[in-house]
Amino acid sequence: MNILAEITAIYATLMSVILAGILNMLFVKTGLFRELYVPMDGGRVMRDGRRIFGDNKTWKGFFGMVFFGGVSQVLWGMLCVSSPHIMAKNQLYALHGQSLLFDLLAGLLFGLAYALFELPNSFIKRRLDISCGKTAKGLKGAVFYIVDQIDSLIGVVLCLSLLCPVSPAQYLLYIIVGFFTHSAVNLILYSLRIRRNI
Repeated sequence: MNILAEITAIYATLMSVILAGILNMLFVKTGLFRELYVPMDGGRVMRDGRRIFGDNKTWKGFFGMVFFGGVSQVLWGMLCVSSPHIMAKNQLYALHGQSLLFDLLAGLLFGLAYALFELPNSFIKRRLDISCGKTAKGLKGAVFYIVDQIDSLIGVVLCLSLLCPVSPAQYLLYIIVGFFTHSAVNLILYSLRIRRNI
């Protein structure tokens, strides 16, 4: 396995997801569609007296991620068409080819998977009494830091594997590269004061 080539293919294949995540974060901070800026759990609590997901998981963020997933994949597809080098590295197009409809559907699927696979992590953190947007300390904090970076990516790569062949080794590499990429992007967004925490 040529690691550098594999990493290049990862970015060529899922760059749209990175773009969608950034666009959605910016979108959530705007005053647009304020009626959707409400918690997905409606403020309800479980028998343990704790919230289901918490305030940070809003319908605006959920639908925004799906929407920007579709838009970003369409834009990335157009860029890939204009660059044969990137197109050749994109695993998604190696099997399906590129079209507006395919890009839109794949992007919507990626965005939906991204949003859905964040929810179990939030649910578990609420059960462990970890506040929204906060991290625990010690080993628990380290574990959840890792999970925070890869939870959504697990779902995205799962969807990718349904659309094109992804070996177990490639799947793992997608997660590892995604972890470091997500961490780096979060650090940049934090330094720009777009994110409240790393």
